[in-house]
Amino acid sequence: MTSETETSSIEREIFTWEDFGQAARELAQMIADSGWIPEVVIAVARGGLIPAGALSYALGTKVCGSLNVEFYSDVAQTLPEPVVLPPLLDTTALEGRRVLIADDVADSGKTLQLTVALLEDTGAEVRTATIYAKPTTVFEPEYVLRHTGKWITFPWSAQKPVTGRYGE
Repeated sequence: MTSETETSSIEREIFTWEDFGQAARELAQMIADSGWIPEVVIAVARGGLIPAGALSYALGTKVCGSLNVEFYSDVAQTLPEPVVLPPLLDTTALEGRRVLIADDVADSGKTLQLTVALLEDTGAEVRTATIYAKPTTVFEPEYVLRHTGKWITFPWSAQKPVTGRYGE
């Protein structure tokens, strides 16, 4: 388990909601400028849910889905390998379609690598988009807005989960 002292000493980059609004549009423009427009956007849940939604709206892609993949168990702490969790994505309708996989960051790249392999097995034409990629990634997405070696604090995961009654 990572201690409070260890997690507080990790160099961080703070990514705000305002940053996200601008980044989502810039990333969508990058994808559109490539001439490749997805027919389906798949989020890598949970971190990719909000980026995927924003990209699908910005690109005019109405068909969306998600694939639940767990890899991080805490700040800078991972499982040995990423694990696909239920409920599973129904991939029967993806064959021959242009599918964009969206996530917040390609850190190790293992989650994206697994997700791409699963969706390519369906016969889909798959590309990937992330807001950030790190130098440690083993999988470089086709569309990346920023590169950093820092731990990124995203606005959707910056606070502890809400539990119990408000104010407790």
